Amino acid sequence: MLDAGPLHEVAAAAERAGFDAFSLTEHPVPGARWLSAGGHQSLDPFVALGYVAAATTRLRLLTYLAVAPYRNPFVLAKAAATVDRLSGGRLILGLGAGYQKSEFFALGVDLAERGALFDEVLDVLPLHWRGEPFSYRGRHFDARDVIALPRPTQNPIPIWIGGNSRAARRRAGERAQGWMPMPGSPELSRTAQTSTITSVAHLAELIAGVRADAGAAGRTEPVDVLYSYDDLGEDPTADADRHREAIAELAKAGVNYLKVSSAKASPAATLAFVEAFGTTYLA
Repeated sequence: MLDAGPLHEVAAAAERAGFDAFSLTEHPVPGARWLSAGGHQSLDPFVALGYVAAATTRLRLLTYLAVAPYRNPFVLAKAAATVDRLSGGRLILGLGAGYQKSEFFALGVDLAERGALFDEVLDVLPLHWRGEPFSYRGRHFDARDVIALPRPTQNPIPIWIGGNSRAARRRAGERAQGWMPMPGSPELSRTAQTSTITSVAHLAELIAGVRADAGAAGRTEPVDVLYSYDDLGEDPTADADRHREAIAELAKAGVNYLKVSSAKASPAATLAFVEAFGTTYLA
């Protein structure tokens, strides 16, 4: 995956081009069958985003996404707090429940427990980050009168929840600062064990539901929505008016962040894509 260019150079180019954030995903030990069917490798997102932080000054750092049940929640909280503190408060912690059975087996995590483990993570993160003594007993751990320092710079680190399921949308509305719905075909949705978003109108309905959940939970802060826009093709400057119309339609539906990516296989091509997108859409 690094054939697309040195990470620090791509991140610095994204910052110069006007992007808001830089995102990395997580697959610590992907299955060979999944890889042969179009899956991909990844870097450790927290280590790599710490590296990106040192190469940039403004760019937000997003895990898109880290799989919450893979880690003990205290280890996850410490990794997030470290990146946030060292970057001066630039981390957005994107979390998901995960879906790849072979990874769960390899990591010794029970797939059937992923929902309960995810909820434990969401309980523990704010306790860990406040820098005060606390206790918490989970399914597989018992923390008694512990304290974690240093605190992250942000209070709190924004948490964005990924996934289309009702459980993911509920967590986003009731417990997080953002939602990251996943576009894709019914086949992809089956692989990821989540529901399919059939249209922009359907997406708008789901976004309204997430924000209604937030209101019902007594929350008043806005819920951010990040959606992938993967229709740019080889040249982001081609058919720009059509892309602007599509982006405006997504904004009308309630999306306020877009994820775009480049499948370029050389540093020069990647940097050209980033610069062209910035000049065309972010200038």
